[in-house]
Amino acid sequence: MVEDFIKLNNDIKMPRIGYGVYQILSSMTEKCVSSAIEVGYRSIDTAQCYGNEQEVGLAVKKSGIDRKEFFVTTKLWGCRGYSDTLKSIESSLDRLDLDYIDLMLIHEPTGNFVEIYRAMEDFYSEGKLKAIGLANFYEENYLKIINNCQVVPQINQVETHVFRQQEKLRDLMKEYGTQIESWSPMACGQNNFFNNETLKEIAKNHNKTVAQVGLRFLYQQNIIIIPKSTHKERMIENKNIDDLELTNSEMEKIRTLEKGKSLFGWW
Repeated sequence: MVEDFIKLNNDIKMPRIGYGVYQILSSMTEKCVSSAIEVGYRSIDTAQCYGNEQEVGLAVKKSGIDRKEFFVTTKLWGCRGYSDTLKSIESSLDRLDLDYIDLMLIHEPTGNFVEIYRAMEDFYSEGKLKAIGLANFYEENYLKIINNCQVVPQINQVETHVFRQQEKLRDLMKEYGTQIESWSPMACGQNNFFNNETLKEIAKNHNKTVAQVGLRFLYQQNIIIIPKSTHKERMIENKNIDDLELTNSEMEKIRTLEKGKSLFGWW
């Protein structure tokens, strides 16, 4: 039995499946997040550069559900150092209109990210950020944070899917207690994900979809996933993987799909 939550290195519980809002227009975000909440999502992942933090906050508030039931993630963008990061964190708190943010990440390793992280640590110590971490930090930059931080990052969100499984990075982060989180867990459909013969065969054996198999492959390895869809039926499908258990043989078959590089060429 796999738990619905993962306990981070500071004992905060984070849902293992969240709802991502990357590239969802701000005009659609509130409705989409409200739909996701209706079908059971409680973890919502946004970012400053997505331009939809305000709409995420509105959906959370209008849900009528206790704030403590939600886990809201956002990410810093364009910060250069300590001082501007302080202002940037405040701006996210204002746009989300929340007293605290459950998880804040540095979106990418630009600027003086050691100082940017130090600013997050200060907000963390005040309780305005319940967890802090990184996104798109690989070995060298991750270790630079580890060697200069007071608070070990709770999360590192990186491109992770059946074609880029991040085993080496996962092993490194495990040494320090940082949890991996996947962005683009279905590879944004790249590399013909939805028509992959291996995934199709396994999906057929379980009477599930290719999407569900790809998501379960990560979920079953304790990788946090944040699938995105603007369609309610897909939101339900992406979450409905509790009754799917991949065999060791099936897991090994999927492991052979590893490409060893990004499908997007970003990091």
